[in-house]
Amino acid sequence: MTIFSPTQTHQVFLNYRGEQLRYNFVSHLIDAFERHGIKFFVDKYEQRGKDLKNLFVRIEESRIALAIFSTRYAESNWCMDELVKMKKLADKEKLQVIPIFYKVRARDVRRQTGEFGDNFWTLAKASSGDQIKKWKEALECISDKMGLSLNDKSSEADFVKEIVEEIHRVVAAIGLEDGENIFGKKRRMVEDRNCPYELPDCKRSKIKKL
Repeated sequence: MTIFSPTQTHQVFLNYRGEQLRYNFVSHLIDAFERHGIKFFVDKYEQRGKDLKNLFVRIEESRIALAIFSTRYAESNWCMDELVKMKKLADKEKLQVIPIFYKVRARDVRRQTGEFGDNFWTLAKASSGDQIKKWKEALECISDKMGLSLNDKSSEADFVKEIVEEIHRVVAAIGLEDGENIFGKKRRMVEDRNCPYELPDCKRSKIKKL
């Protein structure tokens, strides 16, 4: 069954550090999405020669985004800029963002510490103060949402299954299959006990601190 709102080009946008995850974890995740009929977008599908800013349009066309944080995520200014865009849309209740912590601690992402933090501050040295401020705000906001976490001793295959199941639960909870406009002005809480999501709002997150 394809779980997709007919009014949207993409259902799930994948934001991740390609050099670290493209040919391993993300390739397995893409395979699972295809087998389960989940429509998604990854940057390899973008037409060559186009401005990278077109990726922002792809984010706007999506209704769910996975921010896949890894140790090398913050090496890329494009990962960070995409995250800022995702935060803006989440603040406007136009995008549901789910953080995925791939062998990295949520608190390291949130506080820019550990190996993740080392890479972030290396990137920051070549960036402007305003840009750094937006990146930090986006990291703190998105990492403070309900997410999924994989540690070094966990099964990646099981983790991929968990993500697919979570996408199904979120889709069912927010009514995308029916094309319901759940990002309107009226806020409602999700009552499904298996999907503890509130419509996106960085100021009222419900993450379990990791």
